[in-house]
Amino acid sequence: MKLLLKTTAMALVSLYATNAFADDVATTAPAVQDEVVVVIGRGVRQNQIMNANQMELRAPGTSPIKLVERLPGVNYTGADAFGAYEWAVRINVRGFAQQQMGFTLDGIPLGDMSYGNFNGLHISRAVISENMGEVKMSQGAGLLGTNSTSNLGGTLQFASRRPDAEQSTTLAVTGGSSTFLRIYGRYETGAIDAMGGFRGYVAFANNEMDKWKGNGKQEQSQVNAGFVWPVGDMGEFFGYYNNSVRREADYQDMSKEMITRLGYDWDNFAPNWGLANLVADIANNRGDTGAPVTNAGAGTLYPAPIATVDDAYFDASGLRDDDLFRLSYDGQFTENGRFDATVYSHDQKGQGLWFTPYVSPFSFGGGTAGVTSPISVRTTEYDMNRLGGFFNLSYQFGDHEIEGGLWVERNHFNQARRFYANTRAKPNSVMNFQRGAYATQWEQKYNIDTAVFHIQDTWRVNESLTVLAGFKSIRVSNNGRTPINGFAAPAANSDGDLKGTIVSEDNFLPQVGFTYNLANNNQIFASYTENMRDLGLAPFSNRSQISFDAIKRLTNPESSRTLEGGWRFRGENYQGVIAAYYVKFDDRLLGIAQGAGIIGNPSIISNVGSVETKGVEFAGSIKITPEFTLFGSYAYNDSQYQDNVVNALGTILQATAGKTVVNAPNHLLKADLGYDNGSLFASLNANYTSERETTYTNIGGQVDAFATLDFSAGYRFSGSPFLEGLEAQINVTNLLGEEYISSVGTNGFAASDAGESNQTFMVGAPQQVYFTLRKKF
Repeated sequence: MKLLLKTTAMALVSLYATNAFADDVATTAPAVQDEVVVVIGRGVRQNQIMNANQMELRAPGTSPIKLVERLPGVNYTGADAFGAYEWAVRINVRGFAQQQMGFTLDGIPLGDMSYGNFNGLHISRAVISENMGEVKMSQGAGLLGTNSTSNLGGTLQFASRRPDAEQSTTLAVTGGSSTFLRIYGRYETGAIDAMGGFRGYVAFANNEMDKWKGNGKQEQSQVNAGFVWPVGDMGEFFGYYNNSVRREADYQDMSKEMITRLGYDWDNFAPNWGLANLVADIANNRGDTGAPVTNAGAGTLYPAPIATVDDAYFDASGLRDDDLFRLSYDGQFTENGRFDATVYSHDQKGQGLWFTPYVSPFSFGGGTAGVTSPISVRTTEYDMNRLGGFFNLSYQFGDHEIEGGLWVERNHFNQARRFYANTRAKPNSVMNFQRGAYATQWEQKYNIDTAVFHIQDTWRVNESLTVLAGFKSIRVSNNGRTPINGFAAPAANSDGDLKGTIVSEDNFLPQVGFTYNLANNNQIFASYTENMRDLGLAPFSNRSQISFDAIKRLTNPESSRTLEGGWRFRGENYQGVIAAYYVKFDDRLLGIAQGAGIIGNPSIISNVGSVETKGVEFAGSIKITPEFTLFGSYAYNDSQYQDNVVNALGTILQATAGKTVVNAPNHLLKADLGYDNGSLFASLNANYTSERETTYTNIGGQVDAFATLDFSAGYRFSGSPFLEGLEAQINVTNLLGEEYISSVGTNGFAASDAGESNQTFMVGAPQQVYFTLRKKF
């Protein structure tokens, strides 16, 4: 009943959200730029832009990726109120998963932002959220010049906030639910005349909070610095630096059966180390883990309400240290020509920790009975060093603007699976990097070279018609080797001695489109785009030379063909867009999960056919009065697998033809009501997501629809020097305390789940309340 009431209310709100638009190539925003959400169409494809004004309405510390959940066609889910817990964050657009999208910050490639990303980092670690200047969402394949090799189904382009021309200092403190405490500060130098107008900033943020259920902390400290240095008529130099230290304890992955039996608040055992050891001992006695018996006296009966060894583990966490640097130049070298160039570097060290009962020193003939714990810390360890650069050159030839560019990157990436011993007296700290492994299951080293070239012509045929045509060329070469495989150095030239180079390449990926301006600020647009996603690390995942050679010979990179079109319109107090699309996604790669996630068995990948996606999107905002603004969006999506999964003999392994794509809801409805009179401001945000499938055959695992409400309000003080620049704000997430399954696929998707036992779900956070005081000096 509560879901029905909320859904009905959202539908009524959205009916008032008449849609809007901005001119095709114009950079001037429409009259409603300061609304709750800015819907600005630029170019031949569907896209929207959110600026810093809208982002400030969210609770400080909210991940920039969570900000786009209000836009049409975007299915965002997470397990915390901020969208910062990376293991659970999922974004799906038009049926495409996060791994099939592209992400950049100031043009710097962020990879696909998945957990364990091998060629980038999550936006939450790339920039302090308060330093975000703009987010641009392209639901289709995105711009040709997007520095990504994964953007089959959309791009998110983040832009950091530039230094201000005026000197100032901003301080903010936020506190609230789950003992959350965040401190943020930013100092602006302002323009320094003696240095030709040089201006810069340095900013820091530190936040700590408890998990909203279970035990553990989620912490992050971050430093940003940036500058802009004009050099007269030559242009401007830009610099940016980011350091992020992140420590986050994990939530327990749930199955639907576990949620029913154990409840939404069920989590890992921590801090009850004794109970975790007891369950591991019992599991060993029962033979559930395959590990040696470590305490026969523990018996074979699990303590209630535990039914399996996988109901809970002691603890888990994600640790990441990142350094990101960028130096850019942008200038106009002739009256009609512009040039920009950027070099960047990114270094990362990380560990993903999981306390596993499946492996212990006793498994290797070690350990001391009664002293050594039957539980080990299992890590996946990451070491990344990326160095890259990109440039773009444009020139205006009469009615034609020719633009082209090149992006290159060298990435040294190492990954390993290691095990660390615990004592029964005390577990290792989940918030510290582990040292002194007693075993390494596997280690892989990669050298990845990326080169992407693009060129396009934008032809302004007349005042109404603009045509764009171009293409890009992608080449990704991945050379990998396996120093450790199966807990030992492999014998030379054996199947375990995996080494080789695989290339993902397509030299002609076209994009064409047009915009046509009609009377009274109306515009139609359409585009056709082809794209490719590189194979990544998947060919090496089986750690078998035979498997790698077969994949290299038989497997193609995923590809997509996207056709979309729409109508934009705007008026003095409204703007909107209506769009429709059709996507054919070929050579889908399927990795079949093997066993429980904690065991870490490799997935088996192969091309398994095509996916067909079609849908429509509506979005718009209207300024009801000078103070009230309304935004609404609705998206309908139909994504279906076109083929069954078959083996080499044609035998059907999974009957997926005609089935709905996993985590691709048919209906998404969003609505925002905003108020701002210059002093008092408030926002009420509603979000509805329809049912989702979580198995490839759609047998079992269906997740119910859910709807949530968020609320924020604040006041800008004035009237005295002390009060000037002072703001107070309250944010309430999940206002009505809805209990629902949020993220799906955290441990991958299964062919079927009739018993609803697949532990691949995260539940949504309950109602959370945060208070912020902000002062600008």
